[in-house]
Amino acid sequence: MRTIIVTADDFGLSVAVNEAVERAHREGILTAASLMVAGDAAADAVARARANPGLKVGLHLVAVEGPAMLPHAMLPTITDANGQFPADQLGLALRYAFSKRARAELMLEITAQFNAFRRTGLPLNHADAHKHMHLHPVVGEAMLRIGHRFGLRQIRIPAEPPSVMTSLGEPIKLSDRALYLWTRLLRARARKAGMICNDHLFGLAWTGHMTTDRLLRLVPNLPDGTSELYFHPATSRDAALTRLMPDYEHTAELETLLNPKLQAAIKALA
Repeated sequence: MRTIIVTADDFGLSVAVNEAVERAHREGILTAASLMVAGDAAADAVARARANPGLKVGLHLVAVEGPAMLPHAMLPTITDANGQFPADQLGLALRYAFSKRARAELMLEITAQFNAFRRTGLPLNHADAHKHMHLHPVVGEAMLRIGHRFGLRQIRIPAEPPSVMTSLGEPIKLSDRALYLWTRLLRARARKAGMICNDHLFGLAWTGHMTTDRLLRLVPNLPDGTSELYFHPATSRDAALTRLMPDYEHTAELETLLNPKLQAAIKALA
């Protein structure tokens, strides 16, 4: 059996992203979205989600390169003066691993983000993390433990099978294989916590470039189990997207989500 989850990340980052999420759900194949609760357009995203009750919404936990819920005064070790997590993923990873103060601040922030999601009144369908930061053992463990208190029952495992990508002619680096093996730690912890997890994830190798031709090649070759396909759609380029993801094909990804040939290919798997 093959089951597909189609998710949009960065819901709430900007109105252009929110517009794409709504349209892709109404007219295309999008089934879920991950909400950045501290995003500039979070309130707009919540309003659109309420207007589309069939859209499953989860928490897109931000612990790197993005806005925090709590002020910098409460998170002086892990955010800058503007209340933003830095883009230095390795630097933050080391702080989370070796600084007791950084870990304490992280726990406060994760709790605040789950609290903010609860205040939206939306059902919490799942959780994942910006830049897949929950692969960090400290972040992942905290997300599972704190999320459980807020009713979390499902998380994303960013495990993209190298064998499938190789079969599609994509070059696979040693780091890709190492990352795939590393996801086993998160999966084991999630299962121990009683969480539902996807078996496979696609969108890592092609992040920001999930175009129609690629998806039409991928979908017939999806392995058995539950595969999550994740996208970064937007209706247009805006300042936030240009600054944070200058090379992403946001509008092309929206076109992919709306493509009738892809819809037909997915239906053919049923």
